[in-house]
Amino acid sequence: MRAENSIKIQASVFVLVVVAMWVVRPEPVWWGLVLLASAGVLTAELLNTAVEHLADHLHPEVHPSIRTVKDCAAAAVLVAVLGAIAVGGALAAHLLIRK
Repeated sequence: MRAENSIKIQASVFVLVVVAMWVVRPEPVWWGLVLLASAGVLTAELLNTAVEHLADHLHPEVHPSIRTVKDCAAAAVLVAVLGAIAVGGALAAHLLIRK
């Protein structure tokens, strides 16, 4: 976590999400969904970091195949983030309808 800025950002956002959930106090099912989505984002970010470091170690020069692998790993993080945003949007809609 010390070396990767993106993991620091994701972890910080996770802390903010937990604080927001504590303030809003949604039903337990929403806690589960938000925590699961957050875990997915953090997992994808850690795997992306691992893939990038391994690829750089094994093949430090620029190579089209390595670039594709890194792009796919980064895209996995993007997909996880978009899924987490969708869960957050669904929670926000639920909270607005509930009131």
